Amino acid sequence: MRLRIFTEPQQGADYETLLRVARATEDCGFEAFFRSDHYLKMGNITGLPGPSDAWITLAGLARETSRIRLGTLMTAATFRLPGPLAISVATVDRMSRGRIDFGFGTGWYEQEHLAYGIPFPGVRERFDRFEEALEIITGLWRAPVGETFSYDGAYYQLKDSPALPKPHQGSPPIVIGGLGARRTPNLAARFADEFNVAFRRLPETTQAFERVRAASASRGRDAEPVFSAAQVVCCGRNEAEVARRASAIGRDVPELRENGLAGSPAEIVDKIGQFEAIGCSRMYLQVLDLEDVAHLELVASEVLPRI
Repeated sequence: MRLRIFTEPQQGADYETLLRVARATEDCGFEAFFRSDHYLKMGNITGLPGPSDAWITLAGLARETSRIRLGTLMTAATFRLPGPLAISVATVDRMSRGRIDFGFGTGWYEQEHLAYGIPFPGVRERFDRFEEALEIITGLWRAPVGETFSYDGAYYQLKDSPALPKPHQGSPPIVIGGLGARRTPNLAARFADEFNVAFRRLPETTQAFERVRAASASRGRDAEPVFSAAQVVCCGRNEAEVARRASAIGRDVPELRENGLAGSPAEIVDKIGQFEAIGCSRMYLQVLDLEDVAHLELVASEVLPRI
């Protein structure tokens, strides 16, 4: 089991805050620092100073960290045309010397699209565009240097693209997630190096993993994707500390214990072990209070060595 830190900067974080958390992630020994890719806050918070662009942020962090992997959960296919997105991700991968994981999804938050003038088609079209985008991005990355890449889809057409630049690591690992019963497992089986389920209890997570396993077997994959989960974390040495951290993010301790990773280090180790038992080998710890670096240090000292 590997532990990764996952942040939600649209809830209120500037670059300096993210840099401080990313450096703490690296110093504490976690495997990776991930951020969401959203343009609008969620819930009753200020969201100040406002949203930051995920790939611009990761480009900065790529030059200011040296070991941790970096990535998104998830970049929305609705936000960027697939050709320019392939260039952006490849560029950041080269800037990081091959430390990017590319989390990619259909997009789901309609209000942020309305707020910034981004088209938001229906679910079927979003999945169709997502599939074409995956074909284009992987095609551009994998086309041999010196050869061109063309594509003729229902939504996107590319003609004689030079398919440059190439990522440092050839093709960054692709992370796909979701609970869809048909298209999501099939796309994960076809394209994903990692399949992620976010903020779900064990039974739902198990079912989603099993659907991807079945789809992977039907495609004859040599190896299944890596399976991962994302859960909010709220750790404390005692109940008072747990309650304080829960209050800081506007959550109740009983609810967090039920739906996340909350409680003492021993409780969190036990809950992570339950996810490991269903085949999960990476856990994304959603850290919502980005000012509380001591929280990361506690998890690093009391949880990480026991995983």
